[in-house]
Amino acid sequence: MQEIKKTAKTVDKAVEEALAELKVSKEDVEIEVVEQGSKGFLGFGSKDAVVIVKVKHNPEKIAKDFLREMFIAMGIIVNIETEIKDKHLYINLTGDDMGILIGKRGQTLDSIQYLVNLVVNKGNAPYISITIDTENYRQRRKETLEALAYNLAKKVRQTGKKVVLEPMNPYERRIIHSSLQNNKYVTTYSEGEEPTRNVVIALK
Repeated sequence: MQEIKKTAKTVDKAVEEALAELKVSKEDVEIEVVEQGSKGFLGFGSKDAVVIVKVKHNPEKIAKDFLREMFIAMGIIVNIETEIKDKHLYINLTGDDMGILIGKRGQTLDSIQYLVNLVVNKGNAPYISITIDTENYRQRRKETLEALAYNLAKKVRQTGKKVVLEPMNPYERRIIHSSLQNNKYVTTYSEGEEPTRNVVIALK
């Protein structure tokens, strides 16, 4: 959590200077008054006010600010919607030609999600998991992978030969494993090193 200690003639002045230095508004911070300060008597014994101003951890604002700057740099207009549910931040992106943000097999979208995770969870902030989606890509990809898993499991059962899938990220590998975990005839396991780790479907 970003914080700053400020000393000034009054509490209000100290807070004002802290907000200006942190470049945030008052509703974005927590304020601790260490010393109220006093005028003293006839100018003698006066004490300055001392405050500690801490920036609140706001995952939604951090994510939105980061994404806005990135999309401005990319020269594209994107609407960003966020929702926090069960310590998970869901971000949905909408706009024209979102295929640019999805990339080949979702690689660009995964990279954006990875960067936002780093930005939001840096420092000592409470960890929050993040999912970024656009045009319902995550659900469509999940359904595609599940169908692929069932079809390949059928092929393995018929031929008796194992099948090695293309390299996938951990999230997509879990979908394949989960889809076939209760299959009576085949088993799944992963082999190789990231980022070219593969799922293998083989007879039990």
